[in-house]
Amino acid sequence: MKYLSNVVSLKIIPELCVGCGTCLEVCPHKVFEMRDGKAAILDRDRCMECGACAGNCAFGAIEVDKGVGCASAIIHSLIYGGEPVCGCEGDSSGNKGCC
Repeated sequence: MKYLSNVVSLKIIPELCVGCGTCLEVCPHKVFEMRDGKAAILDRDRCMECGACAGNCAFGAIEVDKGVGCASAIIHSLIYGGEPVCGCEGDSSGNKGCC
């Protein structure tokens, strides 16, 4: 399942990755793969920003703002209706949001 395109806060810090593969095991949407002995993002648009990968990475090689962005937008739209909105569009005064 893919969520909103190009809005995910997920990042890998390759210098910190030791290639343990824990992120591959805990990610519910198969966002990661191993490349050259290190974790790499296979498809960032699959990420629901649950935080399982970052929370289980003992080396601090993954960063994600859990509970924001796509997962929150999808849940909000299911509860209240309408299209998912991640909050990146900014506000009425012209301030740009997160993107």
